[in-house]
Amino acid sequence: MQVKGREQKMRFSTWFRDRRSAESQFGIAVVLLILIVLQTMVLGFDYDSFGQWFNAWSRNWINILRNNAGIGIIALGMTFVIITGGIDLAVGSTLVAIGAVIMTLMDTGPKGFLNNLGISGVPAYVLAIIVALALGYILGTLIGLLITKGRIAPFVATLGAMKIFRSVTQHFMQGYNPRVPRDFLKISNLQVGNLMFMPIIYWAIIAIILHYISKRTVFGRQVIAVGSNERAAQLSGVNVNRVKTRVYSLMGILVAIASVIQVSRIGSMDFANAGSGYEMDAIAAAVVGGTSMSGGRGTIVGTVLGMLIIAVMNNLLNLFGVPPFLREAFKGLIVIFAVLLQRKEGS
Repeated sequence: MQVKGREQKMRFSTWFRDRRSAESQFGIAVVLLILIVLQTMVLGFDYDSFGQWFNAWSRNWINILRNNAGIGIIALGMTFVIITGGIDLAVGSTLVAIGAVIMTLMDTGPKGFLNNLGISGVPAYVLAIIVALALGYILGTLIGLLITKGRIAPFVATLGAMKIFRSVTQHFMQGYNPRVPRDFLKISNLQVGNLMFMPIIYWAIIAIILHYISKRTVFGRQVIAVGSNERAAQLSGVNVNRVKTRVYSLMGILVAIASVIQVSRIGSMDFANAGSGYEMDAIAAAVVGGTSMSGGRGTIVGTVLGMLIIAVMNNLLNLFGVPPFLREAFKGLIVIFAVLLQRKEGS
């Protein structure tokens, strides 16, 4: 019996190792599953009926996903950036800058730009969103051009942009508290069956689109090629600078979407602190999801799973009563472990 048990354990170990080697997301999914089971156990089962328990469990999950949808969308863009061998530290500051523009455009007070032009309601919301997306594209493209045409290292270029965007935003927004129209909040807070999960839907739709782009389009293949071997990609006819610039442009658009979600979800924005740490959360989600910091490898599915792992872990730490500062330490440990695991797999 003991010999048979050992054989079964060896077979399972071999099967698990083979699956993990063949499918990069398999091990990540297993970790997520373990965290979900642990979270379910911590939440407990002290309810009068299965319906009450399931309602509490599902609401907890919706809150987790809803609160992390904005960062999750940014993490999707960060995946493309890191695959090309780059990094973007300016996403949090870009989000704040775009948020300030959105709120200034839609302010219902005397300083509201669209309000002074006599534009309100849905037309104002559409215009504000279009301007936000355009601004995100412009800021992302500027960063991309600094990196490609200016030959500035991504770390330095995005670090500089991070400081500039937030400082300029704080300067122009100091003492100004714009009021966002209540109807605009429905973009993120529209209730469907007493549940508010619109940000989750936006995240899911964008993830599906970007997964398709990464797997089924020429641009997706070029991104992988540039990150794997930039010189070889250039010799094969790929316009490396254009691909990199487009990646940062895409990052800017995704940050703009996250900014719209943030403003419409909360109705306000702390220009000094909003978006702070988003760059690290996005990088952590991508890395935990299997994206290689050296470039050339990464998937949208993996990043979504990585974001869910971090979100569930944060929720667990909160349930356990771990202080906020120590939660960041746990997050750092996970990132370090993920990078070490990548190196072990690559060796």
